[in-house]
Amino acid sequence: MLLTDVIGQQRVKEIFTTMIAEKRIPHAIMLSGAEGTGKMPLALGLATRLCCENPKEGDACGECNSCIQMRKLVHPDVHFAFPVIKRKGGKKAISDDFIDDWRQLLTDSPYISLAQWMQRIDTGNAQPKIFVDESDEIYRKLSLKALQGKYKIMIVWLPEKMNAECANKLLKLLEEPPQGTVFIMVTEEPDAVLPTLVSRMQRINVPLLEENDLTTMLERRYMLPHEDAVDIAHRSEGSVLKTLENIHTHEEKSSFFELFINLMRQAYARRIKEMKAWSEEVAGMGREKQKRFLTYCQHMIRENFMYNFKQKDMIYMSPAENQFAVRFAPFVNESNIFGIMEELELAQVHIEQNANPKFVFFDFALKMIVLLKQN
Repeated sequence: MLLTDVIGQQRVKEIFTTMIAEKRIPHAIMLSGAEGTGKMPLALGLATRLCCENPKEGDACGECNSCIQMRKLVHPDVHFAFPVIKRKGGKKAISDDFIDDWRQLLTDSPYISLAQWMQRIDTGNAQPKIFVDESDEIYRKLSLKALQGKYKIMIVWLPEKMNAECANKLLKLLEEPPQGTVFIMVTEEPDAVLPTLVSRMQRINVPLLEENDLTTMLERRYMLPHEDAVDIAHRSEGSVLKTLENIHTHEEKSSFFELFINLMRQAYARRIKEMKAWSEEVAGMGREKQKRFLTYCQHMIRENFMYNFKQKDMIYMSPAENQFAVRFAPFVNESNIFGIMEELELAQVHIEQNANPKFVFFDFALKMIVLLKQN
């Protein structure tokens, strides 16, 4: 992946360009930021540039043998370490056992999340970690000479998932790295990384993406009309992953919006018969969809409460949701916001515990009659 392919993050790219131009590449870099901001694409872009045989100003050429290998994630001097699970009967748990799945995930999109990775390797109830066996593999790989260039690069994804024994073994390697070694650690929780490791790395904070950058991506890559792109980018909270989620769930959220409007209108008018029919409709959706609907309701209550403060940059609603908020927002205030949110959370707990959804949603609907009248 080339740095020019990374969405936004111009400041971070400029830091990389300056490092390379001044020939002061740190032996260990920590890219720290929220999920979906482009940390892994930046890591891949930097690795591609460092290994490129014919670099141009500010980026790799994209055409040499090294760049082609990086595009396929098979460069012999670029290695990966990432959280994995222990297979039944397996003596070790190392990244190379899952490398084909890893390459496929990054090939599909370098903007990745832990949830996507867990689904890809089917972790079940197991929590992925970077185990102590990984440190031995890292030592082995970095002890070899670079095969094609002057750099050996180790990209560690989510070092906060590294167990203490593994982190302590890597500490010496970071203190006395082999010549030409570059560690690039990609973290979402820097405070959870062993402090002695953090102190030996140059930290670069990767901020949330600008809405303009997300809007441009949506218009160019997904051919969305400008108005829709602006709306989705605004609701994506600076994350490519949330942007893609907003695209894929647009239809479902539209149906949730209609259900939300229907409930609030019926509850305000105290139409018990219609509310019972509403609860039966929601009860027929399926448990996972019901949980997503309750999450959407929490989002709408929160956003309508914020709407009262007239701070547009703090509100993440679609044009249709904004239009509804003009009349509905005054009914969500300091007197009832906590009560409504508590009832939504309670309903979610009951659904997760396999309670009868007809009773759960009808009970919530009835409580909304009282809560909406509180001013």
